[in-house]
Amino acid sequence: LEKCPTSVDQAVGSVTEPMSDLKVAVLGVGVMGADHVARITSRISGARVVVVNDYITEKAEQIASQIEGCRAVIDPLDAIADPDVDAVLLATPGTTHEKQLLACLEHRKPVMCEKPLTTEVSTSLEIVRREAELGRPLIQVGFMRRFDDEYMRLKALIDGGELGQPLLMHCIHRNPSVPGYFDSSLIVKDSLVHEVDVTRFLFGEEIASVQIVRPGSNPGAPEGVVDPQIAILRTVSGRHVDVELFVPTGVAYEVRTEVVGEHGSAMIGLDVGLIRKSAPGTWGGQITPGFRERFGRAYDKEIQRWVDAVQGGDTTGNYVDGPTAWDGYAAAAVCAAGVESLESGLPVDVHLAERP
Repeated sequence: LEKCPTSVDQAVGSVTEPMSDLKVAVLGVGVMGADHVARITSRISGARVVVVNDYITEKAEQIASQIEGCRAVIDPLDAIADPDVDAVLLATPGTTHEKQLLACLEHRKPVMCEKPLTTEVSTSLEIVRREAELGRPLIQVGFMRRFDDEYMRLKALIDGGELGQPLLMHCIHRNPSVPGYFDSSLIVKDSLVHEVDVTRFLFGEEIASVQIVRPGSNPGAPEGVVDPQIAILRTVSGRHVDVELFVPTGVAYEVRTEVVGEHGSAMIGLDVGLIRKSAPGTWGGQITPGFRERFGRAYDKEIQRWVDAVQGGDTTGNYVDGPTAWDGYAAAAVCAAGVESLESGLPVDVHLAERP
């Protein structure tokens, strides 16, 4: 990567030029990718978008035309290999990630990959192994909740021992609506996956088993979709985690987490903003309408810290400041066991390979 030194030469009193911006290619400019383009362009320091790609060429060209010095590249692999690109942000469909991640590794390009790492456990593990062969971390996975202020405070509370020994955790994950292609397994792979990573992040240990329970069906769910679902996770030390997954509630976006320990409990995600009381006897406030409003600040922090890590990677050899390829693989393995449990209704053990 092209870097300029940032130190001040005290001996001669000269100041070197500031570090140049990280030149980023954003692959996939749908809802999430377009958000990231806007984020890097207007809210992130130290980086700029120089290449965009999307399977809808016109969309990529339209976005590129709005950014100075940016161009659309038709082939995603060409975008990765482009000599003007320092780092890559993947917001493409999960089915394309394997080939694109391998290309990033081949060209030694640091990459921020929105979840999933890949859509199969075996290919996720292969990505982990291929990265390990390079001897340096290049892949960061987009589990943005680790960068959310509330989750970070909860993590600090647990690690500081104020709750004593954490014993169990209750989680709620509700969406107002989901895309038409959502099926029962996607509730596990696209929604539960966040609570899987939250569990590993907060408790600092792997998940040993998962069970999906089917309560009464929601009449408003798409035909054939099992909704809501209850996930029961057990960690390797025996901690219990239960997750309510209720995706087309038609209400709002609600994500809550409560950790119960031997000396007390703590909850986040209550959306406690303005509380209003008015006639005739009404009381209440507002609920976050969507994930971008709830986690917008977390996304900003996530991308800024990634940019900073990549900028400093030449000296540290580490281009990651957040969830790694291993975290992506572990989440995929738990969700695969969850999909198996969705069919059987029984607890399914999670089997992880030895970590490289």
